[in-house]
Amino acid sequence: MTRVAFLGPPGTFTEEALLSQADLAQFELMPVGALLDVLTATQSGEVDLGFVPIENSIEGTVTATLDTLVFETDLLIQREIVLDVHLNLVARPGTRTSDITRVVSFPHASAQCRGFLAQVLPGAEVQAANSTADAARQLGEGGSATTAALAPALAAKLYGLEVLASDVEDHQDNQTRFVLVARSGIPAPTGHDRTSIVCYQQADRPGNLHAILGQFAARNLNLTKLESRPTKRALGDYCFIIDLEGHVDDEVVADCLRDLHAQLAGVKFLGSYPAAGEHGPARRRDAEAAWRSADAWIASLRGQIGPVR
Repeated sequence: MTRVAFLGPPGTFTEEALLSQADLAQFELMPVGALLDVLTATQSGEVDLGFVPIENSIEGTVTATLDTLVFETDLLIQREIVLDVHLNLVARPGTRTSDITRVVSFPHASAQCRGFLAQVLPGAEVQAANSTADAARQLGEGGSATTAALAPALAAKLYGLEVLASDVEDHQDNQTRFVLVARSGIPAPTGHDRTSIVCYQQADRPGNLHAILGQFAARNLNLTKLESRPTKRALGDYCFIIDLEGHVDDEVVADCLRDLHAQLAGVKFLGSYPAAGEHGPARRRDAEAAWRSADAWIASLRGQIGPVR
């Protein structure tokens, strides 16, 4: 049976997002204690697929996931899932909010609740855990009566904790994006897809980013995400991680990637995969049609070239 590793233990938002996919929920699901371990287990073949958070609408990129995909593994994204995330302050039964001196959670989750913590628990120590559910598990298995966790309601129920305050994230439209990764394979285009790549510069000079972005602008390709990350080689040496609408099977996308690969020091392909959400594919269809029309026009002009005299 297909094995899928995810950030555990049971009760994480990652598991909730994974179980929202009926086809994936039928596989053998394996909770793993850390993001890096999920991805390295997938790379080594210990499991067939890995499922991890990659971006949050409040805190941005989950750098541990992105850096591992960019620099340490050769995995391909197969799918993305977006989940509404609501965090709760949970504690052992009988604990009062006034008793709490320490709050434990996944660092991204704690950061999503900065305002709440500053207002309600201004003197509490904030401590990191491997995941929101791991924070709840530790607390439920013998944590202090003066400790609370920021965790999903499901994790509170699983580990015998009480919810002291619900929906404590600073922004109610809090969402996290998760990706399913595999060692190989590109899903067939659906008409509503996303492609992720990494662009490495030839040298750090003025106009580098403009030249890269110009390739997308010239083809009317919409970018949904752009960020820079240090390459780990030298201070000031950065690469660009780009998400764009479309699939590598689309002629206009393939043409863009071809030009980038020819011009840059390197382009790493992270995947073309079904995009989450309902915002339609009309722009991509229009861009594809425009590219085909332009290609036909060029072909007709070239067809008129006569022999050398």
